[in-house]
Amino acid sequence: MRVLLGVEAASFLLAAAIHAGVLVGGYEHSEAMIAESVIGTVLLVGLTTTWLRPRSMFTAAAGVQTFALLGTLVGLWTMVVGVGPRTVPDAVYHVIIVIVLAAGIRTAWRNRGTDAP
Repeated sequence: MRVLLGVEAASFLLAAAIHAGVLVGGYEHSEAMIAESVIGTVLLVGLTTTWLRPRSMFTAAAGVQTFALLGTLVGLWTMVVGVGPRTVPDAVYHVIIVIVLAAGIRTAWRNRGTDAP
């Protein structure tokens, strides 16, 4: 679960860096950069929580991934209505991360009762 949270957080922070124009030019979008930074940070807080409160690992993971999924769905909605970035890489990323987050939420939810002592 921790590896998954780390990969998710890193992917959002990488997307934020791309939208900030730090890694690749041509994909700058300040609103997307802010949203992805917030989501990535929340996922990092969740990851940190899994070490500080191991008994709550799966509960924390389910919560932060649900937040990330809702934020990502808002991002997809902004793409559909033409407010957010509408590039092929953005669309592909959003679809893939929705699948990953949904799978992570399902895994965390199913394992909530098995939180580590």
